[in-house]
Amino acid sequence: MPAPASHTSRSLLITGCSSGIGHAAAHAMAERGWRVFATARREADVARLREEGLEALALDLDSSASIEAAVAEVAERTGGRLTALFNNGAYGQPGAVEDLSREVLRQQLETNLLGTHELTTRVLPMMRAQGHGRIVHNSSVLGFAALPYRGAYVCSKFALEGLTDTLRQELAGSGIHVSLIQPGPITSRFRENAHRAFRANIDPEHSAHAETYHKVEARLASQDGKGPFTLGPEAVVAKLIHALEHPRPRPRYAVTLPTHLFAALRRVLSTRGMDRVLLRATRDERE
Repeated sequence: MPAPASHTSRSLLITGCSSGIGHAAAHAMAERGWRVFATARREADVARLREEGLEALALDLDSSASIEAAVAEVAERTGGRLTALFNNGAYGQPGAVEDLSREVLRQQLETNLLGTHELTTRVLPMMRAQGHGRIVHNSSVLGFAALPYRGAYVCSKFALEGLTDTLRQELAGSGIHVSLIQPGPITSRFRENAHRAFRANIDPEHSAHAETYHKVEARLASQDGKGPFTLGPEAVVAKLIHALEHPRPRPRYAVTLPTHLFAALRRVLSTRGMDRVLLRATRDERE
């Protein structure tokens, strides 16, 4: 569906556009008439995005200097205006909680939480000055339902959800709307990147979870990314469109069946009951 003509003056900054959800969102929103600033960490990806016809910038969420430079560039190109921000960039660090070093956990939080937070605070002055804006954070089903061997990612997304709820309350009446998208399983390079992080930071042979790790790594090494209930990135883009273009965006957008199901179960089950459901959902990784 084509976007209304008025959208041609709207600008959108997206993080994590090298592949998956961010890549799909950048192209889809550009096709709808938005001026999209597609960002990626690696220069090679930035160059590729430019070749694809996108207005691309380098942005590394682990670097304050990179964040500052990207926001300054956007401000210069738009005359100090930015309609919306889609905080999509993130990765998953697999591993049992007891095997996560302080540094590994810190790195997960730097990218998924602290970098996202810093970027948000740097664009908010532009939105306050213009009297309106949209901020959309890409969270996860793991932002409210914990699963074993995903503790670092769960930690980052639980924290992101809490920070976002607080920000939404603090911005009430400002004209700036804040939303969360909770995807669940989506086709992307997330599993490939998680496998790389696992191999770099977890020592499976010297862990109490060694046997389970063999199954975890086999799952991560699978390249098809088409497990049960997995949807394409366009499913997330549909929610993003509503969050960015609807007069009354929702605080939360669930995307996949597991997200809807786990949210419903969390409302009616006890903590122990929810644990049983979640452990059963990952039983094949532990047996």
